[in-house]
Amino acid sequence: MTTFPEKTDLLAAFAEQRALLLITVRGLTDAQAAERTTASELTLGGIVKHLAQGEETWTQIMTEGDGELPAGMLDMGQYRMAGGDTLPALLERYARAARATEAAVAASADLDVSVPLPRTPWSPPEPEYWSVRRILLHLIRETAQHAGHADIIREALDGASTTAQR
Repeated sequence: MTTFPEKTDLLAAFAEQRALLLITVRGLTDAQAAERTTASELTLGGIVKHLAQGEETWTQIMTEGDGELPAGMLDMGQYRMAGGDTLPALLERYARAARATEAAVAASADLDVSVPLPRTPWSPPEPEYWSVRRILLHLIRETAQHAGHADIIREALDGASTTAQR
């Protein structure tokens, strides 16, 4: 029986969720990536931008460990493709963020390491700490949730679905 280290398994699960999300933007133009197709304000490009920002933010929280609020963490513009955004540039940013996250997790001595969370308007009064594992699981969940949103948005855009495009 072969066993795999927990980091390897979690990073593989995360890579799979990213890959599923990326299927939803395959072959799109910038205009299509920026198009709203449902009652939601979310667009495919906006989801990619948000997930890139999220990985950048959480990787900084994980590696800095200072409890400071990363720049842009609360910026609502992260959910929308801005006029100067292009899908290829957002995809490259997402790929860079993924590599940085993977490197940070690989470099972590222990997934149980406790990291202080930054203070946000919704934070409890006392300081909060998450393990590197919990941060990674949060990112996996966030990616999976938005991959589902992206699949619905893409299907409304042109009828394509992740399942059919695999």
